[in-house]
Amino acid sequence: MTEWVKVCRKSELPDDSGVGALVHGHQIALFYQAELDRVFAIDNHDPVMDANVICHGIIGDLKGQWVVASPLLKQHYNLETGQCLEKSELRLRVWPVRVCQDQIEVQWAGA
Repeated sequence: MTEWVKVCRKSELPDDSGVGALVHGHQIALFYQAELDRVFAIDNHDPVMDANVICHGIIGDLKGQWVVASPLLKQHYNLETGQCLEKSELRLRVWPVRVCQDQIEVQWAGA
């Protein structure tokens, strides 16, 4: 069963940066890209370093793709697909996200 889970207000997200959120015990990284006025939701777990740090990564446009760079070893993950650009075998889960009256909601379908 899927459900939309309220996480935070859009106005609480820093521009062009990330925050971590706990949704049903699962860590998710939320990023607000101000130029696009878009919120991305992706797993917070860095599979290379086995640490929940993706929310501390830097986002940017890399060759036409919006990515987050892991703050530890700098692997780049596509914010729309979760695919790692440097290691094709790595992918982070991307979560459907929406904004309803300034409220950020993530669609939960289980981890």
